Amino acid sequence: MADVAVPQPVEIGRANEHDLRITWQDGHVSVYPARALRLQCPCASCVDEMTGLVRLITNSVPEDVHPLKIDVVGRYAITLHWSDGHHTGIYSFPLLRKLCPCCEKTNG
Repeated sequence: MADVAVPQPVEIGRANEHDLRITWQDGHVSVYPARALRLQCPCASCVDEMTGLVRLITNSVPEDVHPLKIDVVGRYAITLHWSDGHHTGIYSFPLLRKLCPCCEKTNG
């Protein structure tokens, strides 16, 4: 069952050369710094599936990493093809809303 409490995106694209921008159905606009979003990748290569411990080595991600392509996954997530070659993370809409930089203080 879908989480009706989390708004759905109405527009997903770039905020600038590197960053991601999502406009949500409730009117909120989230701008995600590219590298910060890449460091939050939830895939099994970046986060241990059993323990939840982060496996991604922060300094292995280039400072100028950015999405090359954005794909919508069903009606619940996106996957990003990053300039560092990574592309296996599925960022659910609830996760993206939780990661919104302007909302971090209220989500935490």
